[in-house]
Amino acid sequence: MKIYMNGTMVDEAEAKISVFDHGLLYGDGIFEGIRLYRGCVFRLDEHLERLEKSAHAILLDMPWERSTIAEAICECCRVNALEDGYIRVLVTRGVGTLGLSHLNCNDPQLIIIADKITLYPEEHYTEGLKIITSPTRRVNPAALPPMVKSLNYLNNVLAKADAHRAGCLEAIMLNDQGYVAECTGDNIFIRHKDKWFTPPTSAGALRGITRGAVLDIMEDLDISCSETNMTRYDIWTADEMFLTGTAAEVIPVVEVDGRTIGKGKPGEKTHEILEAFHNLVSKDGQMIR
Repeated sequence: MKIYMNGTMVDEAEAKISVFDHGLLYGDGIFEGIRLYRGCVFRLDEHLERLEKSAHAILLDMPWERSTIAEAICECCRVNALEDGYIRVLVTRGVGTLGLSHLNCNDPQLIIIADKITLYPEEHYTEGLKIITSPTRRVNPAALPPMVKSLNYLNNVLAKADAHRAGCLEAIMLNDQGYVAECTGDNIFIRHKDKWFTPPTSAGALRGITRGAVLDIMEDLDISCSETNMTRYDIWTADEMFLTGTAAEVIPVVEVDGRTIGKGKPGEKTHEILEAFHNLVSKDGQMIR
């Protein structure tokens, strides 16, 4: 596999950064996870816009034009002969000294990895996920805005570990007020009767690209969906539930904290939205050829 590093394609074994890179020392950097479907990069411009906004928010000056990064992403997919896959774009602050100041770093690093990925086994898309609520709380949005996709994901890593220790693949994270924020890597949607709800970014939810695509789909299908604060009780008593994410796409949830969601099987609307999402990705992307 070839990795893109600052304008050069290098072998996987040669893809290295300095031990003094602030991305390694302090998690000082940003990233995007992007999907490639049938030779098309899904909503690439939206991902790169979010990357730029993340950089701006943390005072990281990216010296590359958006078109340059876009072409590098496409080239990385071409070199690795990918038609379907997952793309990770990372920007680190670069080499600095053993201190927190970002002023000592003046050479940001652009790294792009394009490879195949399977986040969840296929049976979970047909049978649904069983998940828990993690005791690890989401970082307060006032401390670190969830819109910034920071390289420091320790908070999410610990919540994912909580899920694994409970025998689950995913976990819900609450904010410090006790409201539902998101899962460790996915956004949350629930249905009560004929209305759908998803947590707002103010609760600690990432403004996910897949989340946005699903909201567009729901509008097209005339499905009502509102952003609102929700509690564990709202989750436990939901009639239907699914998660969205770049890698996960749209995946149903059938049990939370030992409570059955709805009828204990993926709902009809979830299947309808997943099918519409698969139709969308085939036409809403940038060709790599």
